[in-house]
Amino acid sequence: MPEPKRYTVTAALPYANGPVHIGHLAGCYLPADIYVRYLRQKGKAVKFICGSDEHGVAIIMKAKAEGISPQEVVDHYHETMQTAFKGLGISFDIYSRTSRKIHHETASDFFLKLYEKGAFTEKETEQYYDPEAEQFLADRYIEGECPNCHFPNAYGDQCENCGTSLSPTDLIEPRSRLSGATPERRKTTHWFLPLDHLSGRIKAYVQSHKDWKPNVYGQCMSWLDESGGLQARSMTRDLDWGIKVPLPDAEGKVLYVWFDAPIGYISATKELLGDQWEEWWKDEDTSLIHFIGKDNIVFHCIIFPAMLMEHGEFILPDQVPANEFLNLEGKKISTSRNWAVWLHEYLDDFPDQQDVLRYVLCAAAPETKDNDFTWKDFQTRNNSELVAIYGNFVNRVLVLMQKYYEGVVPKPGSFTDVDRELLNLLESSPEKIGASLEQYRFREALNSYMQLARAGNKYLADEEPWKQVKTDPQRTQTILYLATQVCAALAQLGEPFLPFTSKKLRSFLGIELLDWQACARQEFVAAGQLVSKGELLFQKVEDEKIDLELEKLKQKSMEKTVVPSEPLKEEVAFDDFAKMDIRTGTILSAEPVPKTDKLLKLTVDIGVEKRTIVSGIAEHFKPEDIIGQQVSVLANLAPKKLRGVESKGMILMAENNSGKLEFVRPGESFENGSVIR
Repeated sequence: MPEPKRYTVTAALPYANGPVHIGHLAGCYLPADIYVRYLRQKGKAVKFICGSDEHGVAIIMKAKAEGISPQEVVDHYHETMQTAFKGLGISFDIYSRTSRKIHHETASDFFLKLYEKGAFTEKETEQYYDPEAEQFLADRYIEGECPNCHFPNAYGDQCENCGTSLSPTDLIEPRSRLSGATPERRKTTHWFLPLDHLSGRIKAYVQSHKDWKPNVYGQCMSWLDESGGLQARSMTRDLDWGIKVPLPDAEGKVLYVWFDAPIGYISATKELLGDQWEEWWKDEDTSLIHFIGKDNIVFHCIIFPAMLMEHGEFILPDQVPANEFLNLEGKKISTSRNWAVWLHEYLDDFPDQQDVLRYVLCAAAPETKDNDFTWKDFQTRNNSELVAIYGNFVNRVLVLMQKYYEGVVPKPGSFTDVDRELLNLLESSPEKIGASLEQYRFREALNSYMQLARAGNKYLADEEPWKQVKTDPQRTQTILYLATQVCAALAQLGEPFLPFTSKKLRSFLGIELLDWQACARQEFVAAGQLVSKGELLFQKVEDEKIDLELEKLKQKSMEKTVVPSEPLKEEVAFDDFAKMDIRTGTILSAEPVPKTDKLLKLTVDIGVEKRTIVSGIAEHFKPEDIIGQQVSVLANLAPKKLRGVESKGMILMAENNSGKLEFVRPGESFENGSVIR
């Protein structure tokens, strides 16, 4: 495959209803920045595109909750996010926003092009309407009982308990999140993109990219192969915040946020490049690469490509290197519960330590599976790797250079086998690191980079120039000459990973940033060149600081807004209640359901028999911790297939306002099969 002439690299538009946290960074923005910095250092033509996603239901709900306008919400968070990204060195060529005029015009024109080509199907459907709020309800405005797992607070588009995609009309006992009222069905007209008619082209497109990361390709094929296949999807909504549908008789309707948001990549490129934008989106010699988190895979690999196909003038994404989720201290990051490490707060709490966070998040990146960030791991990686290995090596070299040679790089003598081994590592590292980056294996690339620091540190410790200077001055010159070259290699090859540190180190050594290809060398700093004494690159993080961050995290999660208790449901007759057969049981085995984050497959002894029950509790309990747990089981619930597993019954759980789950069980052990009345 020929090398592209240019690269259009996008990072998912962050939603402007809250600040950026470490999960966003590890999943999307940091790997994107590392990759773009690498391409730039290779001399490639690349544009790094991003901006704030400022439309949709969540913005309106945030505005209602805070008693301000949607525009005030997005203005605040756009500025917060843009400043934080810049503070961490995320090097966008443009950070735009979807509320700008150029985006409204671009999205409207895109919609009209598809409309004029007959790409949409106009349908009159029944949708939910809140009679008290006097408006149609978007999917996320509606919640109710999931028909699959019977979770009581499923959203109108997805059950967050079992992960099933839903339509609002699928919900049992739906209710409006605006007023709590029972919504009514009313007729409304919308424009649908017939994904079912495009499924053959979309599947062929996905199957032509078996080089995608397994988690991306697998999720796409799973979606395409689901029973029923792709369905037509509405590209408009009944809302008063967003891009107006550019058609007559479309009053009160806006473009679906997932239609207009990816077009934001295009409008931002137009804003950046003016008349030159088209070659970055329409030229076959351009490679389009989307960096996203795993929750956006379907939209970027199926729905957005379908839109581009129907338009007919755009290239399709070549790569979508999505990461999985980053958890925090063993629990899923939750913005609503304030269980997060926010970027803007980190930058305040750890001034001039941007690269420490970049290093830790890259080292712990959830590239193929979910991973965990802990403050103790942050401390260990900083103290044991950045301080004790990288920083210690550089500092010793610069101190010894001043002590023995007044900062002038000495001329080396003959090289030993140990020297040549180090020289070969210098020469081969750019290719090795680059190969990993081009395969989107950022953790692997960072480890190869740190091997240079480890090798330099070991070389200095083994060769002991502070001893040799008395017995073999020529050997000392060679050792410190080579150690200086390793420092310079770290300064050059660290630009994608640790840009602040690399720039500082280059200034100590008096060198400029080289092209990546030019780094495959054995000499970066010539003999006779003056280097400065520098300063410490990294500072040790003390236990007290980590304890403070852990306490802060705990306090913030406790200070979240108290959610009112769920309202009581409608009365039921005693005879209806009496139909439920609830029995005590004991969990005999538990295992995750493949390709899900929330489901556990349980074997439960309910006295009369052993049952297989699928329960959406995987984010709250580890399988090995609940074996032997006594539970209450709704035993006469009709069987239901969940992700291919037939579930016969439901485990009863109690959930408090903070989302914590506990098993409903007798106060003392009862025989399995005991009836709960």
